[in-house]
Amino acid sequence: MGFQTEFNSVCKFKSEQELYELLEYGRGKMVKKQFRVFPTGQKVIAYAPDNRAVAIVRIVASIAEINFQGEEVTQVEMELIRKLTDEESRVQTALAHEMFFGEQHA
Repeated sequence: MGFQTEFNSVCKFKSEQELYELLEYGRGKMVKKQFRVFPTGQKVIAYAPDNRAVAIVRIVASIAEINFQGEEVTQVEMELIRKLTDEESRVQTALAHEMFFGEQHA
């Protein structure tokens, strides 16, 4: 058991449904496996499951717990600040691929 630290500028969705709810209603939640630390109160870039930058969000809450199945999970609640423009998305997606999502070289 231990906490895994997230990059302070990345909030990557694994579920299209969770991302849809955020973009549609302006508030949303995602559930991540394992205990993680998210920067509560900070603005971060939200990424779709295909690693495409889509929005700026503010992390409202980060709750780490053991669920009823005995799994370590972290629930991250956020509010939508705004969707990214096409140009912003293109640039942020390219940078994130190079910095976070691309192949790791030793």
